[in-house]
Amino acid sequence: MASFKYVASDFYGHEIKGRLEAFNAEQAKKLLKDEGYKVENIEEVKDSIWTKDLYLGKPFKNRDMVVFLQQFSALLKAGLTVVDTINILREQTKNKALNKALYYIEIDLRQGTSLANSMRKHPKIFSTILVNVIHSAEMSGSLEDTLEELSAYYNKQHKTMTKVKSSLAYPVVVMFVAFFVVLFLLMYVVPQFVTMFDQFGADLPGITKFVLAVSNWLVANWLLFLLIVLGLAVGFIAALQNEKSRYHLDQLALKVPVFGQLVMKSNMANMSRTLSSLMKNAVPIIQAIDLTKDTLKNLVIKQTLEQSKSSLKQGNSFVRPMKDHWAFPFMVTQMIAVGEKTGSLEEMLNQVATFYEDDVDTAAEQLKSLLEPLLIISLSVIVGTIVLAIVVPMFDLYSQI
Repeated sequence: MASFKYVASDFYGHEIKGRLEAFNAEQAKKLLKDEGYKVENIEEVKDSIWTKDLYLGKPFKNRDMVVFLQQFSALLKAGLTVVDTINILREQTKNKALNKALYYIEIDLRQGTSLANSMRKHPKIFSTILVNVIHSAEMSGSLEDTLEELSAYYNKQHKTMTKVKSSLAYPVVVMFVAFFVVLFLLMYVVPQFVTMFDQFGADLPGITKFVLAVSNWLVANWLLFLLIVLGLAVGFIAALQNEKSRYHLDQLALKVPVFGQLVMKSNMANMSRTLSSLMKNAVPIIQAIDLTKDTLKNLVIKQTLEQSKSSLKQGNSFVRPMKDHWAFPFMVTQMIAVGEKTGSLEEMLNQVATFYEDDVDTAAEQLKSLLEPLLIISLSVIVGTIVLAIVVPMFDLYSQI
C-alpha cells in the first residue's frame, strides 16, 4: 500500500485537495474517478516514522478476530453479499488496522478478486491459516459455516493463551516489584545506618557485614550493575534469536517442574486444535502441518512436527517421530495412532485438543498455587535478611548504652 496526495475537481469545477491510499497511482486515479472527480495531479507521498500508524504487538488480537468472524458469518447468513458485509464491518469497526485492511479488501472484491486472495495481502491482520481455510471454504461454497468454525477456533486459542499468560503475570509482577524494593533498600536505606555504626565503632555481626558490603558495592558500582543487568537482558534476547540457543531454552522450559507441564499442555492444545481445524476444512495434511508449525512457539514441539511431516512424505507413520520423543505424552501419541489406523485423525486430534484446553486451566492453577508461597518465602528471606542486618547491631548498641 502507498499514500498519494491529489488535486482534483468535482462536477462543478471546484478544486479539491486530499490524500488517499492505494496499491499504485493507477488504482488511486480510478478510485477518484469512481467518486466522480476529475484528476488534475496525483503523486506518491512517502510516510515518515511520525505519520505511520504504530502498534504495540499485534494490531488485531485474537479476541477481536472472534467478534469479527462471528459478525461476518451472521451477516452472510442474513443474506448479504460478501462485499456488502465487508462494507458494513468496516464502517462499524473501531480498530484502525482492520478498518484500513477492509477498505482495500472491499476494493479488491469489487474488482473481482477472491476474498482469500484479498485477505492474503494483509498478513498482519489475517493469518495464513485463516486465509487458507477461507480459500477452501470459497471453493466448497461453505463460507458462512467456515467463518463460524474459525470463530470457535480463535476463541479457544484465545482462552488457552489467556490462561497461560494470567498464570505467569502474577509471579513476573511480584519479581519485578521485589527486585526494585530490594535495590531501594540496599542503595538508599542501608547506607543511612553505616555512619551510625561507624560512630559507635560497634563490632558488627557477619550478616550485617555481608549486607553492608553488598550495599557499598551497589552504591559505588551502580553503573556497572546497570550494565550487567542490561547485558543479561540483551544476552537473553540474543539467545532467543539464535535457533540453537532457543531450542535449548525451549527444551529447558518443557522440563521445568509444573511450569513445563503448562508449556507442554498449551502446545499440545494449540497443535491439535489447529491441525484438526485445517483438516476439517479440507486442507491437505502436509500443508496443514506447515501452517500449524507457524502457530507453535516451542521449537522442540515444532521440530518434532517437522519430523512427522518428513515421515509422512516417506510413506511412514505420522505419529512415529512423536512416539520417539519424550516431550509428547503417551495419551497424545496413542490417540493420534488410533486416528491414523481408523481414518479418524481429525476427530482424534479434536478430542486431544479439547482435553488439553480444559487441562491447561488446571495446570495454570497448580503453577499459581506453587509460585505464590515460593515467591512470598523468597521475598521474606531477602527482605528479612536486610532488616536483621540493621536491627541486630542496633540492639547491641542500645544494650551498651
